[in-house]
Amino acid sequence: MLEERENKEPEMNPFQKNESKETLFSPVSTEEVPPQPPSPPKKPPPKICGSNYPLSIAFIVVNEFCERFSYYGMKAVLTLYFLYFLHWNEDTSTSVYHAFSSLCYFTPVLGAAIADSWLGKFKTVIYLSLVYVFGHVIKSLGALPILGGHMVHTVLSLIGLSLIALGTGGIKPCVAAFGGDQFEEKHAEERTRYFSVFYLSINAGSLISTFITPMLRVVFAMGSKIYKKPPPEGNIVTQVIKCVWFAISNRFKNRSRNIPKRQHWLDWAAEKYPKQLIMDVKALTRVLFLYIPVPMFWALLDQQGSRWTLQATKMNGNLGFIVLQPDQMQVLNPFLVLIFIPLFDVVIYRLVSKCGINFTSLRKMAVGMILACLAFGVAALVEMKINEMALLKSGPQEIFLRVLNLADDEVKVTVLGNENNTLLLESIKSFQKMPHYSKLHLNTRSQDFHFHLKYHNSSINNAHFVEEKSWYTLIIREDRENISSMMVKDEESKTVNGMTSLRFVNTLHNKVNISLDTAISLSVGEDYGVSTYITVQGGEYPAVHCKTEDKNFLLNLGLLDIGSTYLFVIANNTGQGPQAWKMEDILANKMSILWQLPQYALVTAAEVMFSVTGLEFSYSQAPMSMKSVLQAAWLLTVAFGNIIVLIVAQFSGLVQWAEFVLFSCLLLVVCLIFSIMGYYYVPLKPENIQETSDKHIPHVHGNMINLETKKTKL
Repeated sequence: MLEERENKEPEMNPFQKNESKETLFSPVSTEEVPPQPPSPPKKPPPKICGSNYPLSIAFIVVNEFCERFSYYGMKAVLTLYFLYFLHWNEDTSTSVYHAFSSLCYFTPVLGAAIADSWLGKFKTVIYLSLVYVFGHVIKSLGALPILGGHMVHTVLSLIGLSLIALGTGGIKPCVAAFGGDQFEEKHAEERTRYFSVFYLSINAGSLISTFITPMLRVVFAMGSKIYKKPPPEGNIVTQVIKCVWFAISNRFKNRSRNIPKRQHWLDWAAEKYPKQLIMDVKALTRVLFLYIPVPMFWALLDQQGSRWTLQATKMNGNLGFIVLQPDQMQVLNPFLVLIFIPLFDVVIYRLVSKCGINFTSLRKMAVGMILACLAFGVAALVEMKINEMALLKSGPQEIFLRVLNLADDEVKVTVLGNENNTLLLESIKSFQKMPHYSKLHLNTRSQDFHFHLKYHNSSINNAHFVEEKSWYTLIIREDRENISSMMVKDEESKTVNGMTSLRFVNTLHNKVNISLDTAISLSVGEDYGVSTYITVQGGEYPAVHCKTEDKNFLLNLGLLDIGSTYLFVIANNTGQGPQAWKMEDILANKMSILWQLPQYALVTAAEVMFSVTGLEFSYSQAPMSMKSVLQAAWLLTVAFGNIIVLIVAQFSGLVQWAEFVLFSCLLLVVCLIFSIMGYYYVPLKPENIQETSDKHIPHVHGNMINLETKKTKL
């Protein structure tokens, strides 16, 4: 009879009170519940050295160290890999870099859904780690020069990055929340400190992986037997979305003024969903509302690997005892994090507390935003100073010209034409180093330039074709008893990434083969042959091996500064064998890379105050069933932050310093909005969330039939 009544629509009870339009049924037991024997006391999990910290978190922290070791080691060189290996321009490299970073923080939503509804946190971390490793393998294959052409490298790189994004993003919301699950509620203070140690392990892995990048994924599995493994609680993400959608649609259907209002808009889901879920979603939406301004912070923080690295390529990394590469400057961030986390936790926060200031989590995050604004203000000042030292840019219908006299006596050079005939008034001596280029004006975008050369008692007229916005060297050479000239196009921009650019002019009558090291060699044709530009690492080159058909000899190239471009003339005009005569085409980067230290210090302090605090805040404000969901939502804000950078990089059209100022101002406005929102936010303690849930949801044991709330007709 009970089964028949379950299948029927509930009928109207004549004794039912008329105040309510709906009948709520309590769960009914199908059989008498036998008394439950008292459960044996749970064995406490093993602790670390007698403390309140579970031993299992040691494996979680070490695993996170290894994962970040792998991720940041690859990401540190990613922008320069796009720039120099795939030969993309700076804006495309920046955009793809942030598109990848964004994807890494979109996939946590997928990881949270898999963990909560299917595999659980532990198995999700294990299985997606295998995807992660496979992505690294594909990405490494795409970087092999011998494997296919440019298209193959691009496709393999993008496939590998997609798998890495799925792997790293999928496990992100699980690892931090899984570590929090290992603690009992009475050890909330230890759990808060765990998140600081967890973030410390992230940056320790990042610090070391800037130089070395292996993929260690076995440590996490070693702690399998001692983990607390909460079982999957159903597809929480789907339940949240359906609950919110039903509440909105139900409220829309019941717009009549005759229907009583409800205390909260989510209460309109009560007809279909349990109150426990509704209470949890209420807590979730309160925190998600606070997350709306957060992506702007990540838009600034994540530019360390893109725009700041590109800025470093225009600076001098030679510190005397070591030469820093531009991508190695990123090591400052994790290094400073390792210093700042204990400094802030043990010293700064305690001093602020002793001063009677209630430095809440939201206030820490707001101060972090302000520090990030200051960091980008400093970055803008550095960029402006770099621009002051940069090369002059030739405009429309303009060129820059330099004359190199390789004849045995001085030559008088005259540029024919009304606008340019006053240039080069002085005679140019043999092998005279010209201190600078001269700007010449064209009548059209390209034309023939006519030069008059006076050498001894001879006069020669030559014409050379030039194009606007270019740099040229007019080389005057001996031609039997007379002279002639040739025009060569010069490098127009500085080299980057700790490299130096150089080329050779060979005045000998034999071809010269030059070996700069085991991997770099080139040939220069005889009788004033000019080589192409090659790039080498900056440093001392006292003995470069050279070879002609009949003899071998050494050239002393001296010190090659980072960012410079050199022209070497191989000549034998001293009677002591062939020698290299050096001329600096483009001066070295003069601004030291150490000027980036202040901006890195500020942005790292901002990260410690914002990111570490936000990670713990997200966990503490989430109901037990929503831990992974809220962690995923926190990581999702990083994805949207990278999308902001991608859009600005592609469509702003601003010079770099102005772009830095734009980001700083935008975050300042967002910080004001976030502060106002945080002022009205009342943080919830975990025990309060549990007490509220217990008050609304009775604990039912035994074999129960769960009946959904159904509407009845009056």
